[in-house]
Amino acid sequence: SHLTESDRQRIEYRLRQGMSFQQLALELGKSRTTISREVLKHRQASEKGAAGRITNRCIYRKSCNIWHLCVGRRCCRRCSACSNCNRVCPEFKEDVCSKLSQTPYVCNGCPDEFKCVLKKQFYISSSANCEYRQLLVESRNGVNLTEAEQAEISNLIHAGTQSGQSVHHIMASNKDNFTVCEKTVYRYINGGIIRTKRGDMPRSCSMKPRKRKSIEHKVDARCRINRTYDDFKKYREEHPDSPVVEMDSVIGKVGGKVLLTMNFNHCALMLAFLRNSNNSQSVIDVFNMLEECLTIEVFQTLFPVILTDNGSEFSNPDALERSPSSGKVRTRIFYCNAYSSWQKGHVENNHLNLRKVLPKGRDLENFTQDDINIVVSHINGLSRKSLNDASATTLFETLYGKEILEKLGLKFIRENAVRLLPDLINK
Repeated sequence: SHLTESDRQRIEYRLRQGMSFQQLALELGKSRTTISREVLKHRQASEKGAAGRITNRCIYRKSCNIWHLCVGRRCCRRCSACSNCNRVCPEFKEDVCSKLSQTPYVCNGCPDEFKCVLKKQFYISSSANCEYRQLLVESRNGVNLTEAEQAEISNLIHAGTQSGQSVHHIMASNKDNFTVCEKTVYRYINGGIIRTKRGDMPRSCSMKPRKRKSIEHKVDARCRINRTYDDFKKYREEHPDSPVVEMDSVIGKVGGKVLLTMNFNHCALMLAFLRNSNNSQSVIDVFNMLEECLTIEVFQTLFPVILTDNGSEFSNPDALERSPSSGKVRTRIFYCNAYSSWQKGHVENNHLNLRKVLPKGRDLENFTQDDINIVVSHINGLSRKSLNDASATTLFETLYGKEILEKLGLKFIRENAVRLLPDLINK
């Protein structure tokens, strides 16, 4: 029932000829709904204008009489006849082509395509097929288990192997608890998803372990509903005074301890918390610890909005946003777009200072939270040009008080005592 590459090429070709979805469906032997979903899902936005015409997309462009919006430029034309109009005019309101909300939903085959200056949508078969192939690959990656299912299977396997039972015996005795096959369970064990060690399975000890990439937990895309980067921008427009905290993970040695970093954008202060593993529960534990240490009122003041990436460790936003004791909303979580780390550039830039002390690949196993607090205290002690040569620690203390700073485990480091070298913590 899936569309092939040749089917997609045929769709693009026929759309250019003005063929309807119904005719396309009959030609390809597919349903009309399949064709319409394919076009809507894979259409590509385009900024293409029109040759010889000013790219003005304002709904007022035909009746506008505004002049001289560009400061410092001597111009004798109306602003609506200038390519800078849409960028500088405060009254700009974009005109959207009504044809894009009707079949065929794209500009392929539109007779006005070459004279239209509005934003366009095109169906391109090569791009559509690449997106389809990528979706197939992603659907077969990762662990297709919820956290509850993962914990249940892990406990069953661990308890059974501790009693000398084989994986096959455990699965045969608990058929109703397993939704995956035996081979998949062994993959989970070798990938570290299930906590049983290879040493608990005698036969596995006689076999040389294969070198495989560790299995990542599959992220449920539904967790990003109403939490995308566009939703974040909309929320910021409605709440411009809410400070933003950017969150990320920093990996030391692969498979070892990791850091959860949180950066306050308005004062450049960074926090870092040591975690034993890079999973969602470890992040939830940090949030609960912070709430218990600071009280929920202070937590809501410090972390009203959090922007992070799409890592699996951040895939349980409901547990992060709500207090486990009272059920109150303590923060709002939003996600950057995929492969767009620049959208949380503040924390990424502060990682450059962190990597001066903890270079990539450095093992964090022997570090304690006190050690990490010393590292970030030195980073926060840097004099920053963006803060008028003040340090992040000084500004944070001015805004929230010394008591909160101490509860977060941070110390004031004198300017001349700041040291950002690997020998700061000798472990």
